[in-house]
Amino acid sequence: MNLSILIPLLNEEESLKELYSWIIKVMQSNNYSYEIIFVDDGSTDDSWNIIESFSNENPNVKGIRFMKNFGKSQALHAGFAKAQGDVIITMDADLQDSPDEIPGLYEMVTAQKYDLVSGWKKKRYDSVVAKNLPSKLFNWAARKTSGVELNDFNCGLKAYKNTVVKNIEVSGEMHRYIPVLAKNAGFGKIGEKVVIHQARKYGETKFGMERFINGFLDLITIWFLSRFGKRPMHLFGAIGSLMFIIGFLAAGYIGVSKLYHMYTGMKYSLVTNNPWFYIALTTMVLGTQLFLAGFLGEIILRTKSNEARYKVAREVNF
Repeated sequence: MNLSILIPLLNEEESLKELYSWIIKVMQSNNYSYEIIFVDDGSTDDSWNIIESFSNENPNVKGIRFMKNFGKSQALHAGFAKAQGDVIITMDADLQDSPDEIPGLYEMVTAQKYDLVSGWKKKRYDSVVAKNLPSKLFNWAARKTSGVELNDFNCGLKAYKNTVVKNIEVSGEMHRYIPVLAKNAGFGKIGEKVVIHQARKYGETKFGMERFINGFLDLITIWFLSRFGKRPMHLFGAIGSLMFIIGFLAAGYIGVSKLYHMYTGMKYSLVTNNPWFYIALTTMVLGTQLFLAGFLGEIILRTKSNEARYKVAREVNF
């Protein structure tokens, strides 16, 4: 199978029929063998009934319905697990991603041998203050932190080799950082393609300003996981040990200094009257806590169970 088109969605009943017809037109004009996987992330409108009607008329259309809204990352994870195509294309269901970009993305993966190709919405039709400027700042920080040179991490239109999606773990809200996850998994050829960004035709965006705040927090998380996710003791243990040693030496110096003053008959005061004693004590306590945090992290890492992060209510055509 050439292509798997993966579309996570939430309450997009107005755009689904137009999107479906557009994708089918592109598939037929290029003679692709394909499947379209809609992942309904807990929609409360008529989205699922529309998806079922597509699947009844076209066996290449498949659907997964979550019991409630679990998030885009979980929707992508579920779709990646089911995808069978040599190339997987992800796109949003709001018609802001153009299906006409699919052949170009497919060619970059198959002919130019990219592992992953990310869309770049160079010209956007979003609010400059509410979305464009925060997005530019976010993408700059993501590039500097991850080392992946992409201009648009947030673009939902991406193409992947099948082996990429089967070897990365998308969880939490890490869908923004799939290129970083792919890089950390050993897939080095990551490219970018300028794509058309269309103004939203129906409804309202499901993402507000909070996504940028969450995005920066997730960026810190993925930085930590990429470097210390498999060895948290190397970070917390090292910092904790250093702090404990500094505090211990400082406390020792204070104690020895008092004994020296007592021995030589010099004037001295109680150790507890010295503010540096409390600084040293605090440093030792914090160092011990950080060391224990690293130790507990190692234990959790080795005993954690892979609990399902979402619940599927229904599936069609699988």
